[in-house]
Amino acid sequence: MTSPSTAPLAQLPGLSSDHLSQLQDCGITTIRALYTQTQTLDQRQQLAAQLQLHQQYIHKWAALAELSLIPGVGTKHSGLLLHAGVGSTVQLAQMPAERLHRQLLRLHVTMLGQNSLCPTVAEVTQWIFQARRLVRR
Repeated sequence: MTSPSTAPLAQLPGLSSDHLSQLQDCGITTIRALYTQTQTLDQRQQLAAQLQLHQQYIHKWAALAELSLIPGVGTKHSGLLLHAGVGSTVQLAQMPAERLHRQLLRLHVTMLGQNSLCPTVAEVTQWIFQARRLVRR
């Protein structure tokens, strides 16, 4: 399994092949590189201008990259968290586990029509713990 810090950009959810190619042409080939190069609003605006894309795309990708770097979340669950309204490590660190789990469960039922693939409360609790550790650094 690929470490979150070296995961190829192609693993980021919701990234079209055209956008992937554009980012790679800018030298952004890993999720960590995308995260590093989208830390500030100025960096995000510059990248949007360079790619000739709306900033909304860059903000979404930056949030997904950040969430993907949380151990346990990775690219498998970053999109789910973003759909649930969690857009950053800081935000995840502040979430009550039971409430977030209920939101994720609702999302799974609404989007997939079932809940068997929903992360467990224990998994969600672990994500929050990991996010808190990262925020404290």
